[in-house]
Amino acid sequence: MVQQNAIKVFEEKKICTVWDSDQEEWYFSIINVIAILTENDNPRRFWSDLKHKLTKEGSQLYDKIVQLKLPTEDGKIRLTDVTVTQNFIEIRQDLTDEWKRHGLQEGEHFATLTDIIYQSWAGKTAKEYKQFKGLKKENLRDNMTNKELVLNMLAELSTKEISEAQNPATFDDHMDIARRGGNVAKEARLRLEQETGKPVVTPLNAKHILGLDNGKPLSETEKTE
Repeated sequence: MVQQNAIKVFEEKKICTVWDSDQEEWYFSIINVIAILTENDNPRRFWSDLKHKLTKEGSQLYDKIVQLKLPTEDGKIRLTDVTVTQNFIEIRQDLTDEWKRHGLQEGEHFATLTDIIYQSWAGKTAKEYKQFKGLKKENLRDNMTNKELVLNMLAELSTKEISEAQNPATFDDHMDIARRGGNVAKEARLRLEQETGKPVVTPLNAKHILGLDNGKPLSETEKTE
């Protein structure tokens, strides 16, 4: 694994990351992301309890977690639990499991609902989003900034929670719920943009963040924009 470490900043909170150039994937510190997503005062304890729960339930997600040496906020290098974005806290899997529970099929159904979620919160379909970032075969989530990732997780989590509460009966119902879930994240995006004066959805991708396109890495502020 050829690694390049970085510390990203999201709303004054740091996320330790590492880029695996062989696999072309970002690895994120799980504890750092939990601290942001849950605002938990003790994310390390939260993660310890969650790992115990995952192990007890036989979750395959835990098998995809690795330990890498990353710089921490105090400047020291420590072994840290990390995972790639598409495996993060099973949010996406939870959502697709919810769709399957209602008899929806992978492929066109999932793609349509995913596009609605993206369109609702980011203003772009998955294809438009990838084109906006200059991507081809690369994974869209692996090329999102911290803010984009967190808001996309919020959109997917909101969609799952609304679906569980509403128990949709038709595909039209599912599409409506996908819009509503995406709109929860849209409201957060618009509020954040109003507070910062900066757009959340940007053309930045993994190569830009690492400076691989021009040999000049972005500053910590630019990485989160």
